[in-house]
Amino acid sequence: MTNEMPVIRVAVPLPIREGLDYLWAGPGPTPLPGCRVLVPVARKSHTGIVLEHPATSPVGLDKLKRATTALDEEPLIGADLRETLVWCASYYHHPVGEVLSAALPALLRRGRAAVPAPEIRWQLTAAGRETDTTALARRARRQAALLEQLATIDTAAESDLREAGYTRAQLATLEDKGWLARAATAPRTRRETVEHEPGPVPALTDDQRDVLEAIAAAAPGYNAFLLHGVTGSGKTEVYMRLIAEQIQADQQSLLLVPEISLTPQLVGRLAQRFGARLAVMHSALTDTERLDAWQRCRNGDAGLIVGTRSAVFAPLHRPGLVIVDEEHDNSYKQAEGFRYSARDLAVYRAQRLGIPVVLGSATPSLESVHNAEQGRYHLLRMPHRIGSAGAPTVRIIDLNHHAVRNGISTPLLSAIEQHLASSNQVMLFLNRRGFAPVLFCPDCGVAEDCQRCDSRMTIHSASGRLRCHHCGAERALKWACASCGAERIAVGAGTQRVSEELRALYPNVVIGRLDRDATSRRGSLESVLADLESGKTQILVGTQMLAKGHDFPNVTLVGVLNADQGLFGTDFRSNERLVQTIIQVAGRAGRADRPGEVLIQSHFPSHPLFDCLLAQDYVRFAQIGLAERRAADWPPFSHLVLWRANAVQRAAAFEYLHRLARAARALGTEIGVHGPAPASMERRSGRYRAQVLLQCARRGPLHAVVDELLVQARGWPEARKVRWAIDVDPTEL
Repeated sequence: MTNEMPVIRVAVPLPIREGLDYLWAGPGPTPLPGCRVLVPVARKSHTGIVLEHPATSPVGLDKLKRATTALDEEPLIGADLRETLVWCASYYHHPVGEVLSAALPALLRRGRAAVPAPEIRWQLTAAGRETDTTALARRARRQAALLEQLATIDTAAESDLREAGYTRAQLATLEDKGWLARAATAPRTRRETVEHEPGPVPALTDDQRDVLEAIAAAAPGYNAFLLHGVTGSGKTEVYMRLIAEQIQADQQSLLLVPEISLTPQLVGRLAQRFGARLAVMHSALTDTERLDAWQRCRNGDAGLIVGTRSAVFAPLHRPGLVIVDEEHDNSYKQAEGFRYSARDLAVYRAQRLGIPVVLGSATPSLESVHNAEQGRYHLLRMPHRIGSAGAPTVRIIDLNHHAVRNGISTPLLSAIEQHLASSNQVMLFLNRRGFAPVLFCPDCGVAEDCQRCDSRMTIHSASGRLRCHHCGAERALKWACASCGAERIAVGAGTQRVSEELRALYPNVVIGRLDRDATSRRGSLESVLADLESGKTQILVGTQMLAKGHDFPNVTLVGVLNADQGLFGTDFRSNERLVQTIIQVAGRAGRADRPGEVLIQSHFPSHPLFDCLLAQDYVRFAQIGLAERRAADWPPFSHLVLWRANAVQRAAAFEYLHRLARAARALGTEIGVHGPAPASMERRSGRYRAQVLLQCARRGPLHAVVDELLVQARGWPEARKVRWAIDVDPTEL
């Protein structure tokens, strides 16, 4: 009987490198590749995805388990995306089931039926219709606008309101006031949207027009464009013009952004231009919202999909264009689990689909610059800012010659007062959250360390807690030293301490903070950005979230409080990241007709990197950086694989990696084997971390060695004592 049952190969979301074979014994036809099925593994049932129907199996048919339940009648993952994901599993040496699972929304991974979810709808109450929206607009402009829009229609879908730029927090606030009520929910049968009036489309600059004409003149099909446009040059308008052309041609566009912090302002602009054609995909959405966006993308209802890293796996129905904004950003690289690069996969998907891809940045990665020099990408430049302000002036403040008060020097304080007096706004950048990074006893010289990591505990004075920013461990803040009883002091400054210092200096000035702590609650990020955009916030203190492409035309002064953090890093990309971050942050200063000023505080003002920063000359830096990479044989002039291992006992991690390094050296002389060596932070979350770096001038031999090592390492007893992972094309060493 078994030989009459077809074999199906299923990718199961477990650490299993290949698919597992089953006999299909369920009712109905054999599930097609791309369909979900429930399959037994050991004593549990898992939701897997059918890969193929092999003619036979390397396992005897009489030993195969049976699969009886199919969850889909038609494939959820189409052939093209499925083939791309299988390639990803091979290239990144990751279990194929976990790769395919990563491409599905969480509800589908849990076995949820792939049907539209019930739609929450909202309507005005009688009290809401009687509200004076003119008076309300003086203190809550967005709430008033929402009431006015809802007054013209009976009900509105929540997803449409969200796409129009309204947050769930705003809806809940109006509900609490009794002005808004939930209408009956029902599955969506057609696409509806709140009426919106697109604002006037701005006239193109010469740079923008040249870029659009160059893209239009390219041959149909796959083309990769590197758009190097300085901050404020209007890259977003170029994106929107390209997207509009695709929508007019009934094609979909995928726009990737590096972090959620970019989405509120950007989504608002896109929603105003494209309305209900927009779908948003990022990790801050609920599972239901993410499934709805995924379905709209898959059935072609969404003409524009905006998302963070994982949106690169969106199931495009009519693909026409891929755009990667801020393509240099390290957030595109997944740091845990399936360690893929969304930027690289965006290029790969566009190539497979035969559509153009645009990579945009004011500070493109050196790898992308090299690809442009080699002719793989078409380089397009937008070297001029929009408006009369021009590039901001940049000055270095020598901290060796000026007094500093909680991270802020006297010249910077003077500049802050001047810009505030002119009714302008100020941004201060410090890539260190919390109150202070070190709690130190001056009597016995002991600092408060994390007991599970090789790091210091950060002071969070507002909550009265000490917190490790690496493992999340917390303990109560006690100022008395446990060793000698002396009073300890806070050393250094974080964003919280700087904010408190500014409030003490300027009690009548509204100070805002933009970091992970200040934006942890849902809706808080949108609130912080809205306060700055409206002018309510006069000084904003923040971490690298400030560098994420925000556009605030009233910000005329940017202060970089500690530029020295990346000057002497051990990673070969340290200088590149420092220059990118500072140029991106500096780009927030001065837009349109308001000139900007950038002040950079440093103890090393003569460092060569500051020459490029003072001139805002990223092209020159890229030339110098690539020359250094070539001389040292670092990427893009070689290829890397980082094999990581961690264990409770330090010896276990090193024993495993020593054996791995010996095996790698025995497989060929073409591969450079470096290590094992401790990770930059060796102990984290109570586990010791180490790594071996594999390097080769060619990708083929490097990946062949990794494949062979995977086969050998399966049987090593040392492997059972560690957790290990493979990081292909690592962005951090």
